[in-house]
Amino acid sequence: MLEAPIVEIFSSIQGEGLLVGRRQIFVRFAGCNLNCSYCDTEASKSSKNGTIKNVDYVVDCINKLKTPDLHSVSFTGGEPSLYADFIKEVIDKIDFPGFLETNGTLTKEINKIDNLDYASLDIKVPENLDDAFNSKIISSEINSINLLIEKGIIVYCKIVVLPSLDLKLFENLISNISEAINEKNKVSVIIQPVSPIELWKNNKNKLFKFSEIVGKYMDVLVIPQLHKFMDIE
Repeated sequence: MLEAPIVEIFSSIQGEGLLVGRRQIFVRFAGCNLNCSYCDTEASKSSKNGTIKNVDYVVDCINKLKTPDLHSVSFTGGEPSLYADFIKEVIDKIDFPGFLETNGTLTKEINKIDNLDYASLDIKVPENLDDAFNSKIISSEINSINLLIEKGIIVYCKIVVLPSLDLKLFENLISNISEAINEKNKVSVIIQPVSPIELWKNNKNKLFKFSEIVGKYMDVLVIPQLHKFMDIE
């Protein structure tokens, strides 16, 4: 039976993106192929921080945590697509929609999870990565977006922005993404201000600028991390 390093499995309210406010069960995997500066789950970066569990264990935990208001099961991390086969098997054994929170860089792995219902794809910008930024990252993310669209999976893009992010760099990124997405009318872009929200006290106008830029090319929403305001996991 397939196994994977698990950090935690818990029930909470989705605090980000288009499913914000929905009750979900979160399965957090350990291990990531990137090293983003804004990561708020540092403990999940290394696979060594997870406990090896099998598919049946995860399915059993999900079934014990389900509630009448449960919307879907979120596979998050770290980078959950590292464990694509594992996720596919879990989804096959549960009666709830599967939701993947991914950086989108592992397109071949994402392609294996053909039973997904939703996907949140985190677009990276250069200043958010401690590793050397590479155009291959954006290329892979775009390939993953188009793949998910082709599969009929509801997908949206999330971009974590910092007050220091250059507007010209941001617009160039959005323009390139918009041109490369096959059916951009099927994808919304979520601008997520980096937490804590106090960082934006003197930069509120810049959030409007980010929104205006995306609005030239695609559907856009500005959504901060709701769970931070609610003080929940």
